[in-house]
Amino acid sequence: MKHIPARVVVGLVLLIAVWAFGADAGKTVSVKGYVLDSACAFTKGLKKPISAECATACAKAGSPLVILADNGTIYWPIGETTPSSGQNEKLLPFAGQKVSVSGKTYARGGSTAIVIEKIEASDK
Repeated sequence: MKHIPARVVVGLVLLIAVWAFGADAGKTVSVKGYVLDSACAFTKGLKKPISAECATACAKAGSPLVILADNGTIYWPIGETTPSSGQNEKLLPFAGQKVSVSGKTYARGGSTAIVIEKIEASDK
């Protein structure tokens, strides 16, 4: 029986780990959902915003806006630059509305973030 050098085994394990964890990083998707206050999405379990005025007031008070997709996934909008910046300015015109969004998504620890490439109002 041959002995495989430890550095070869470690190298293979690292290669597999990088492949497995990096497979979904930066995947481009299109989603439909509502723009609402992050606190309401979690604490109130809303399926859609109470109103555009409510979502706007929360955003202006400093709460991050998120996209609650039709399938229940909450997308945290992030900037692609480092240091990153808040995305409320981009989302504020759509607060409380249903939108179609496309962009790159990143998943980690049960959270999903999206770098918005395109956003527009959606009636469906």
